[in-house]
Amino acid sequence: MWLYADIKTIADIPRLYARTRPSKVALVDGSGALSFAALDDRSSRIANLIIGLGIPAKSNIGFLGKNSSLYFQLLFGINKSGSTMSPMNWRLAAPELASVIADAEAPLLFADRELMPLVQAVQAICPQKFQVIEIDPANTASSFDAAVAGASNVDPHAPLEPEQAALLIYTSGTTGKPKGVELTHRGFHYMRLCEHLEPALRWQDDDVMMMVMPNFHLVGSGLSIQSLYNGGTLSILPQLDPGQLIQVIQRDRPSIVALVPTAIQMLLDHPDSKTADFSSLRLVMYAGSPISAHLLARALREMKCKFMQFYGATESSGAISLLRPEQHVIDDEAKLKSCGTPLPLIDVKFVDPNGVEVPDGEVGELMVRSPSIFGGYWKQPDTTAAVLKDGWYKTGDAGRRDAEGLLYLVDRVKDMIVTGGENVYSAEVEQVLAKHPGVRMCAVIGLPDEKWGERVVALITPSDGHKPTQDEIISHCRQHIAGYKVPKEVRLVDAFPMTATGKVLKRVVRDELARAATGKS
Repeated sequence: MWLYADIKTIADIPRLYARTRPSKVALVDGSGALSFAALDDRSSRIANLIIGLGIPAKSNIGFLGKNSSLYFQLLFGINKSGSTMSPMNWRLAAPELASVIADAEAPLLFADRELMPLVQAVQAICPQKFQVIEIDPANTASSFDAAVAGASNVDPHAPLEPEQAALLIYTSGTTGKPKGVELTHRGFHYMRLCEHLEPALRWQDDDVMMMVMPNFHLVGSGLSIQSLYNGGTLSILPQLDPGQLIQVIQRDRPSIVALVPTAIQMLLDHPDSKTADFSSLRLVMYAGSPISAHLLARALREMKCKFMQFYGATESSGAISLLRPEQHVIDDEAKLKSCGTPLPLIDVKFVDPNGVEVPDGEVGELMVRSPSIFGGYWKQPDTTAAVLKDGWYKTGDAGRRDAEGLLYLVDRVKDMIVTGGENVYSAEVEQVLAKHPGVRMCAVIGLPDEKWGERVVALITPSDGHKPTQDEIISHCRQHIAGYKVPKEVRLVDAFPMTATGKVLKRVVRDELARAATGKS
């Protein structure tokens, strides 16, 4: 049943391939390539270094830095030492990061040299006292590397329990205070089983996967772990930069890359893409939102590879459903809005506010039952209990299932707008707005309204050379959606507050507009 029976924990991945494929390249970044044998050796040395510092087993050890080969050396080393890796968002302000470190009770933080000013600001205000080890992914002669080289390379084989967290990932905070999501060794183990039983997720011996999305999100770390589990080579980009992405595609010749649709758009819009060679790619995986028919047609034409959407949550340890390559039909735009069907061993249902399952075609909250569901929110048993019901996880996503079994997400439950007694799903309005040539990016929110309860408000960043008027946008929307869904107000904005994975922080947008309406700063 298991593809690799010897891999039962995250720490077992380098152990297996150091025995079976020692010379194969595991990781490659701007500093060079690292074989599986070297990855196993380095991670054992890091584990012994951590143990030698007196860090207790089962600690949450922080990582603050951009993507690099060193991130994975630390991931496996921390797990080999019996502890949990907690990659942290380097874009946070010092008070936000201090709150996360304190919540994680992290006794140790590995931090990129370039981020040390932020770390020093955090140390000055954080109630949690923690050691800091400065790392420099671009410098193999750093003091950290010297310490690693001086540590024992004998694998400590510290005990790891199946329910112990391999990763503690903090949510991006779109709903407010971040929560630490405990992703267990058992959860990752079963996620790999679900993938192994899925025909669309077949790995080839020569696959090279490119990591572009940030390590502190599951899109970045989860898919990278999947690649390494399958013995693939991982090509690592520090962060999303379209020009650099094109250069690294030429250098490392990846066969698989994972992006969000906005990143695909940015890639194709870059002037270097006109002469880029994308022939090594066999699959582009994307997440975060559906892809438009126009963008898909362009991407298929210019990149000449297959596309597959995956939908999941941090709490699911990986994908819940897939819109597989054969389901990407350019002339069926309605189907492109689907997030596909579940992976093997994963069940889904849609329920009303009372928890009663709704018939196909009706909108309800999506609930998931999966062997890979997270272990809980760190130190938040009540919050955990609120989303785990009789083995089902409440995703907070509103959607429906059609007669073919395809799943469609219409909005976050919390982003649904109730105007004049009617439910309006912001994502549906955003899809219509995106069809207007003058709209580059948009977000739809509800604001309090004395007459309607809430009014639909559209915020738009215009396309280059365009400045669409409110009347123009409203007229466009009336051609495609019911009148009560049409925005009653349209505002042009220069930019949106975004998460690292390219999602608009609607909570921040709502709060800013509410403060502006009341005259508060």
